[in-house]
Amino acid sequence: MASVSIKKLGVSFGSLRVLRDLDLDVDQGEFVVLLGPSGCGKSTLLNAIAGLLDVDAGQVWIGGKNVTWEEPKDRGIGMVFQSYALYPRMTAEGNLTFGLRVARVPKDEIARRVERTSELLQIKPLLGRRPSQLSGGQRQRVAIGRALVRDVDVFLFDEPLSNLDAKLRTELRVELKKLHNQLGSTMIYVTHDQIEALTLADRIAVMHAGVIQQLATPKEIYRRPLNRFVAGFVGSPSMNFIEGKLVGSNGAPALQLGGGFEIGLTGYGFERMPGEGRPAALGVRPEQITLHPNGGGASTFAVNVSLIDPMGADSLLWGAVGTDTVSVRIGPDDEFSPGDTVTAHFLPEHASVFDAETGARL
Repeated sequence: MASVSIKKLGVSFGSLRVLRDLDLDVDQGEFVVLLGPSGCGKSTLLNAIAGLLDVDAGQVWIGGKNVTWEEPKDRGIGMVFQSYALYPRMTAEGNLTFGLRVARVPKDEIARRVERTSELLQIKPLLGRRPSQLSGGQRQRVAIGRALVRDVDVFLFDEPLSNLDAKLRTELRVELKKLHNQLGSTMIYVTHDQIEALTLADRIAVMHAGVIQQLATPKEIYRRPLNRFVAGFVGSPSMNFIEGKLVGSNGAPALQLGGGFEIGLTGYGFERMPGEGRPAALGVRPEQITLHPNGGGASTFAVNVSLIDPMGADSLLWGAVGTDTVSVRIGPDDEFSPGDTVTAHFLPEHASVFDAETGARL
């Protein structure tokens, strides 16, 4: 196991600045996921750690050693790419052992590593097959195995499941989590899939425009996003945002909507009370809203129902609060119809409030 430390990293492609003064510390044995939309810089950061591109500024440390200008082969890393990139004329075993044979690793050591890796990934029966004889999930297992046999301290994954169908992605997510628990190795994983991030990570680094917006546990990211971008990006469907201005700073705080209607915020943990009339957005996740009274301390607002979206185990009710669209997770047997007006309840202490100008959490 080895720690990874990124210090004031800068990367540019011509005049385009992709990463600027980026800092990130990954502890030994930690599983960190770099999450963000396409173009946010997450794969660039991973490639910089791997040594696959030059950096303009800053340093990359792995296992307490400055490897900023080391070759990829000298960094003690194993990397799994989005593409399987297997040698088509070699068997699965040949793909696993090729790099070791080139490095002149002794045959008995190669056999030991292949035995251990094939058991971990459950690919022992596949070792004699060529890639054309394997399914997509089996090929990706072999690609992961090719990194594991190198017996390194840090593993880098660049969207390794994105080419698989939904069922295979779910299965391999479970396998990767088990693998991390068994190996205890340091892993850094790039994805734009929030479900992968929430299920796999010890900590998630949410990235946007080359900047880490928030680095925290999945629970912290989901429950207490630091800004509106993180809140809107993580969650499916995304967090509801209701625009208004804050009033009642000297007593009971509330969000005032157009027409003078107010949504009470008593119980919300403001870091400091904002000024009267400050434009803000109330963020509430679909499952934090109920259409049935849920006891004392709840705040309410009216929702004009526009659509019911059945999803099997539950349904999504879509509606409007003023000019803002909201979604509410309801039971599959709840009966509502487009055109209904219903009263929604939520607990302010579970909600989020963001500054309308900066997007920062208040």
